[in-house]
Amino acid sequence: MMKRLVPTFNRILVKRVIQPAKTESGILLPEKASSLNSGKVIAVGPGSRDKDGKLIPVSVKEGDTVLLPEYGGTQVKLGDNEYHLFRDEDVLGTLHED
Repeated sequence: MMKRLVPTFNRILVKRVIQPAKTESGILLPEKASSLNSGKVIAVGPGSRDKDGKLIPVSVKEGDTVLLPEYGGTQVKLGDNEYHLFRDEDVLGTLHED
């Protein structure tokens, strides 16, 4: 039976992207070169409410690649996979392919 985690409020579930230690041609990369903290959004909550009760939606959607802070988030393990829960405002930005 597969477990599925649905975030509450303005939280997002992210699977961190592990940067490769070497290029496709076999060149080893220094540890500092691959330190971009990014992740793929797996699930999003419905959003939070303002003081009038209006829904403020989450700014990212499932499938987005996001830039994450170096520290923070709550680690969650589901089966063999490791995820992190972040608040929407903790996400530093989204990454887009040109």
